[in-house]
Amino acid sequence: MSIHVEATPNPNAMKFTSDKMIFEGNNSISVMPGQTSEHDILNELMKLEGVDNVFGFQHFITVNKKMNVEWDELTGKVEEVITKYGY
Repeated sequence: MSIHVEATPNPNAMKFTSDKMIFEGNNSISVMPGQTSEHDILNELMKLEGVDNVFGFQHFITVNKKMNVEWDELTGKVEEVITKYGY
């Protein structure tokens, strides 16, 4: 599988898109600091140092980083988690 990483208009957010469906249905899922989700992949992403919040919908996950973190430090870790789950 391959993950496509795209910048968003928000410099603190990156979109990670999979060729496979990650979340079924038409509901989006957001996880904010201090919250958990029924989706283990989102919970694991929230545990990464530097992640502020995550948003998932169908084929993609948008990760928002904390201000003091650089994408160079975080992108590979996010891809590793997503790939671990088979996407």
